[in-house]
Amino acid sequence: MSDTNSKPHLLIVDDEVEVRGVLRDLLSDSYGCVEASSAEEALAELRANDYQLVISDITMSGMSGLEMIPHVKVISPDTVIVMISGMQTIESAINALRLGAFDYLMKPFDLRQAEAAVSRAFDHHELIVAKRRYETQLEELVAQRTAELDDALGSLENAYRSTLKALTAALETRDAETHGHSERVVTFSLRLGREYGLTNPQMKALEFGSLLHDIGKIGVPDAILRKPAKLTDEEWIRMREHPMHGQQILRGIKFLEGAARVVAQHHEKWDGSGYPLGLKSEDIDICARIFSVADAFDAITSDRVYRQGRSYDAAAAELDEWSGRQFDPKVVEAFHRVPQEDWDDLRRQSLVRQPHDSEWGPVAQAIESKLSAPVS
Repeated sequence: MSDTNSKPHLLIVDDEVEVRGVLRDLLSDSYGCVEASSAEEALAELRANDYQLVISDITMSGMSGLEMIPHVKVISPDTVIVMISGMQTIESAINALRLGAFDYLMKPFDLRQAEAAVSRAFDHHELIVAKRRYETQLEELVAQRTAELDDALGSLENAYRSTLKALTAALETRDAETHGHSERVVTFSLRLGREYGLTNPQMKALEFGSLLHDIGKIGVPDAILRKPAKLTDEEWIRMREHPMHGQQILRGIKFLEGAARVVAQHHEKWDGSGYPLGLKSEDIDICARIFSVADAFDAITSDRVYRQGRSYDAAAAELDEWSGRQFDPKVVEAFHRVPQEDWDDLRRQSLVRQPHDSEWGPVAQAIESKLSAPVS
């Protein structure tokens, strides 16, 4: 690299050759100086090469120095600008500074003052570069730390998800009739939620809420939960307490706040005839409304000990029949927008993903032993 190229680069812009010569002679020992006789020529030079400083006259034929300033800021934002003018008015200096000039010199200028102004301008440029370098490094550090935090949170979320799935698997051992139901209904709910247009936080609430929707059955005695005969009115009252039991279990767990609403409201109905609070229409959490349709679809199409699962067409017809009464009509519309083939594929996939005893063995067995304890 030549000595000129190793020096800071300065562009001198003036339509008077004598002025350009004076400045070049004054500054060329310390700076790599290039001359331009007009603003247009200077802008072309800035597009072609990098300059730390532009020192320019204001009054020139064609584009003025003041008019040039905004163009310089667009082409080379870090370039520092010093203006020179023979107009002895404070207004011209203020205009130059307002437009983005760093400093202003009056003609005829003292050479020592000009040299000092240029030195200050280069010091300012170094500060700009240092600030930008710091900001870039800070952005990179933030991006790196954010990625590390995302990874950590992802790992933690996966650990939560595994634990919750183990809990669900253990819960389902109390009700063999619905074995695999939670896994399927999570899959169906997420597909329906995506079709409906839920946000990412809503999708997480829907996922965990669907997975844990029956966690409140921990508070239902086995004599009721596993009763082979029809429940009495008193037993139904106890059974219908499970959404509130579930909400109580999840209360205070920050990342499950949205899921707790699904757990508490998954038996509410669009017309207000549901339980435990009799909520109506949009007072019911949207994730709970979506879950309700997915849950019903799975219940209709899944085999039970007392009946075989019904067809997709039968399930779709029943959802239509109860749309506007049990179900949110807009959610039922979203259900119909999903092709039947998607629902069939999701059912097959959920059966493949369904956890086997060996997968959750130790954790599920430990949880199940807790669940088998007498309920107070």
